[in-house]
Amino acid sequence: MEPDLTTSIGPIQLNKPVMLASGILGISLDVFNRLYRSGAGAVVTKSLSTEPWEGYPNPTIFSVKGGGWINAVGLSNPGAENFAKMIEPNKDVPIIVSLVGSIPEDFEKMIQQFENCKVAAYELNLSCPHVAKVGLEVGDDPELVKKIVSTVKNSTNVPVIAKVGLGTTHYLNTVGTAIESGIDAITAINTVRAMAIDVETQRPILSNKFGGLSGTPIKPIALRCVYEISSKYDIPIIGCGGISTWEDAVEFFLAGASAIQLGSAIGDNWIDVFDEINTGILQYMEKKNYSKIKEMVGLAKKL
Repeated sequence: MEPDLTTSIGPIQLNKPVMLASGILGISLDVFNRLYRSGAGAVVTKSLSTEPWEGYPNPTIFSVKGGGWINAVGLSNPGAENFAKMIEPNKDVPIIVSLVGSIPEDFEKMIQQFENCKVAAYELNLSCPHVAKVGLEVGDDPELVKKIVSTVKNSTNVPVIAKVGLGTTHYLNTVGTAIESGIDAITAINTVRAMAIDVETQRPILSNKFGGLSGTPIKPIALRCVYEISSKYDIPIIGCGGISTWEDAVEFFLAGASAIQLGSAIGDNWIDVFDEINTGILQYMEKKNYSKIKEMVGLAKKL
């Protein structure tokens, strides 16, 4: 049988397993269409808030020597209402809407804005490491995670994903709480809190001092997290963190992910990277005689 790139993430069905991660290029329907035609199985929007956020002043991003980026954009976005109007004409692209907020009512209000939109899933940002009172500060509070996930699940029939990261609460406990509250899938992981200092000015480089490290330096950490989640819980997983080649993608499948997300790799290889990774995965499946992505998922745990 010819290999097939379709994959299932719980109730979410995708034609291809490689997705755009939240935070990069996720702000325009024209761009979404272009990414989809370039091989993205789905696109995740920038994280949206109840009201427009301006974000931090420059500098907001720094290229790390040896690979990777540290960014503290500050979750700048046009707000859920404005964004929903922008994607309302969408008919074809599987769009996963990323949401960020501080209390359950924030998420409930934003979901109402998308009632007339074609949304494949919602991804709850419980892990942004550089903005106060949202992201990791929410993910580190299990009781708040429970209330948010329960509220969102009661507000929509659209699948809901929780994006977790490395904060002060063990991420496996956050995953466990989200699962108990009815989450449909987990994205692991977000960027890792980090910083850089200019030795001439002797000051932090980013205006916010701290940002999130992404790209190849965090891939082994993200891979370990996917493996640990897959080993402890029976929940569909989307791998995210430092993936830039088809070999990276296959590693995440073998660790337990059913799909993967790209972010920093686009900065190095532009959107051609989607087709390159899809082609590499197909060739690997042919070589190993796999017909479905799911045949590879979690195999590394069996050795």
